[in-house]
Amino acid sequence: MTQNDSSRRSFLKKTVTVAAAAVVAPTLLTRKASGIVPPTTTLAPASERLRLACIGIGNRGSDIINDHYNTGLCDIVALCDVDLGAKHTVGNLKKFPNAKQFQDFRQMFDKMGKEIDAVTVGIPDFAHFPATMLAMSLGKHVYCEKPMARTFNEVELMIKGAKKHKVVTQMGNQGHSEANYFQFKTWVDAGIIKDVTAITAHMNGARRWHGWDVNIKSFPPKEPVPETLDWDTWLGTAQWHDYNHDYHLGQWRCWYDFGMGALGDWGAHILDTAHQFLKLGLPYEVDPVKLEGHNKFFFPQASTLKFRFAARENMPPLDITWYDGVNNIPAVPAGYGVSKLDPNIPPPSNGQIQPAALNPGKIIYSKDLIFKGGSHGSTLTIIPPEKAKEMESKLPEVPKSPSNHATNFLKSIKGEEQARSSFDIAGPLSQVFNLGVIAQWLNTKIEFDPVKKKITNNKLANELLVGTKPRKEWKEFYKI
Repeated sequence: MTQNDSSRRSFLKKTVTVAAAAVVAPTLLTRKASGIVPPTTTLAPASERLRLACIGIGNRGSDIINDHYNTGLCDIVALCDVDLGAKHTVGNLKKFPNAKQFQDFRQMFDKMGKEIDAVTVGIPDFAHFPATMLAMSLGKHVYCEKPMARTFNEVELMIKGAKKHKVVTQMGNQGHSEANYFQFKTWVDAGIIKDVTAITAHMNGARRWHGWDVNIKSFPPKEPVPETLDWDTWLGTAQWHDYNHDYHLGQWRCWYDFGMGALGDWGAHILDTAHQFLKLGLPYEVDPVKLEGHNKFFFPQASTLKFRFAARENMPPLDITWYDGVNNIPAVPAGYGVSKLDPNIPPPSNGQIQPAALNPGKIIYSKDLIFKGGSHGSTLTIIPPEKAKEMESKLPEVPKSPSNHATNFLKSIKGEEQARSSFDIAGPLSQVFNLGVIAQWLNTKIEFDPVKKKITNNKLANELLVGTKPRKEWKEFYKI
C-alpha cells in the first residue's frame, strides 16, 4: 500500500467521527478572487463569496462551473478531474489559474478541506455518489448533476446524508429554477392543473448507442489508457473494466454499468415539476411495454415504460408512459400543434441537440384539460388552441424566477433562499428513474412497495436496488 493510499484510508475513517463537528460550513472569510474575472461577471464583495471546489471540469462539468462563477457569489478555489490536461479540461485550468488542481477528490478534501465551503459534482452518473457523500460528511454543501446516482440505494443514502449532515443540496436539473417551475406550481395552486390521470413523456432524439450491435456478447476490448487520464479513479466504486474510449467522455451514459440512459439523462428535465407538484413519490409498478434492441450491456434502441402511481391525498391514480427511440413516437391529441425545441438546452459534448420528429417534452391529461410542454424550463400550454383561448382569462399571474439554479443554490447556502431541487425533492424523482432502468435492464415488469422500498416480484431486480458491491477501497463511502 502506497503512502497516498494509507493517507486516503486514514482520512476516510476519520470522516465518520468528524462529521458531526463539520455540519456547519466554514465562516466566510475575506479572500481574493481565484481566477480571471470575465467582463460580464460582477463579483460580490470578497467577504460574501463562497469558496467553491469543482469535481468534474470538462464538458457538462465546465458548464456547471461557469454557471456558478458567473453569479458573482463564489470563488473557484479547487478544480478536480481525473483527466487533467486533456482537451476538454484545459480551458478551465487556464481560466482559473489560482485554483488548486487535483485528479482525485479524496486528495482534494484531504489537503484543503478547510478551505472549501461547497462543491459541484459534474461527473458520470455512477460517480456522483462517493464524491457527494464524502463532501456532505465533511459539512460541504453540494450541487450534484442529475440524476443523483445510478442505484436506488445510493440515492437513498444521499437523501439521508443531506439530512444528517445538515447541508444545502441541489440536483442539477436547471430548468427547475426557470419559468416552468413557477408556472406549474401556480397552476396547481390555482386549480388549473388538477385531477391528472395520465402523462406522456417523450425523448425521441438520437442517442449515442443508437445503431450499436445489440447482439454483442461482451464489453468492448481493452485499449491503451490516455496519458492524461487516471482510469482507476475514474472507475471509482464500479467494478473493474479495462479502458475503452466507448466508456469515456459521455459514452458512459450508454452502459447499464455506468449510466442511466435516455431516461436518467432527460427524465429530470421533463418530469420534474409534475413529480413534485403532483406529489407522485414512488410508483408501485413499472412495466417495460416495449424494448426494441434489448441486450444486457447497453440501453435499448427504443423503450416504452409505464410507471403507475397510486392515489395521493385528493389526487387520483396516475400513469406516466415514457417513450424514447428515434421512431418510437407517442400519439398526440388533436390540436397539439408544433413541437418546439427549447433553445436553452445545453448541447451535449458530442455536438448540438438535433431536432426530432417530436421534440423532448410531455403531454398532461387531466379530467377537464390537456396540457403540452417541452423540457427544461419550457412552459405549458393548454390544447387545443380553442380551449386555451377559452381559459385565457382564468389563468393566474405567474411570478418570475428570482434566481437561476446556480444562484438559488449559492443563496440557499447563505440563508437567502430555499434550494428548489434539494435532495429530499430530487431524490424520489431520481429513484423513479432508478426503477425504470432496472425494468429496462432485466426486460421485466417490476412490482414495487413504496413504503418498504422493495421490489416484491423479482429477487434479482430487488438486489439491483443496491447493485453490485463496490471495489474494496471504495466500500467506506457507503458507511459515512
